[in-house]
Amino acid sequence: MTAAPDLAPPLRLTRAQPAAADTWLAGLPELVVRLTRQWELSVERVAAPGGRTSMTVLVRRADGTPAALKLCAPGHSAELEAAALARWDGHGAVRVLEAAPDAGALLLERLHGETSLRSLPETKAMLEAVSALHRLWVDPGAGHPFPTVAGRTAGLTADAELPDGTGPLIAEALAARAELLAGPPEELLLHGDFRQGAVLACDTGRAPWLAVGPDPVVGERAYDLARLSRDRLHDLTASAGAPAITRRRMTKLAASVEVDPERLRGWTLFRAVESGVRAHAEDRRRDAEALLEFATWL
Repeated sequence: MTAAPDLAPPLRLTRAQPAAADTWLAGLPELVVRLTRQWELSVERVAAPGGRTSMTVLVRRADGTPAALKLCAPGHSAELEAAALARWDGHGAVRVLEAAPDAGALLLERLHGETSLRSLPETKAMLEAVSALHRLWVDPGAGHPFPTVAGRTAGLTADAELPDGTGPLIAEALAARAELLAGPPEELLLHGDFRQGAVLACDTGRAPWLAVGPDPVVGERAYDLARLSRDRLHDLTASAGAPAITRRRMTKLAASVEVDPERLRGWTLFRAVESGVRAHAEDRRRDAEALLEFATWL
């Protein structure tokens, strides 16, 4: 008799989730069993190391087709992710096969989760990343459910706590945001959390690389590029001449999609500071320090 697969959440996920998510974590094995029955799936294994906000279970559908069952942690909108993937319909992104948003569950086509753009040399990875983004930037559609960049970025405040000496960064980031939002908005569907690690290898024939894990938002292209601008951050901080390398990278990225480099700089600054504040609040000190140092290079 074949042993039942281990459905325990990966250690990385359990460490990343706050105590408030304990109930959700404890209920994941039962949820997997319920959904595999509902969608007629057979379980292979839990993908490891997995993410910080979701657990992915590798499964097969009734016809033997491989798929990936993604279970999203509380606070992550499976409904919005499903809506974005449906809007893209496999064009540049993974396809959603089934969805149970109330349970935080998405059944996705299976890609090669172990191989992302981070496996490529830096220059090649950035070229492929920009190519993938071009396919994702589409009209969000009438009556869409997605938040705007203005709404998504409203959480950073002037009284956020930061290490001594870095307070002026918040003021600079907030000023940049205010200036960026002052003009007529560009209204494209954006990935929202686009980085090299969010683009996986595939052999579907549609494209060699497809995006996964969107945190969809409607706004301008520079906002999506801003997260990509700081990719491989810990490698950057260890490099000689990191500020100059960063500025050259941003110039190339802006030129590659004809984005105003100053708008890219502004959103890159804001998103780095915003992420640094969040990392500091979550006691991820090493990440916070790297993000805030990166912001000073801009």
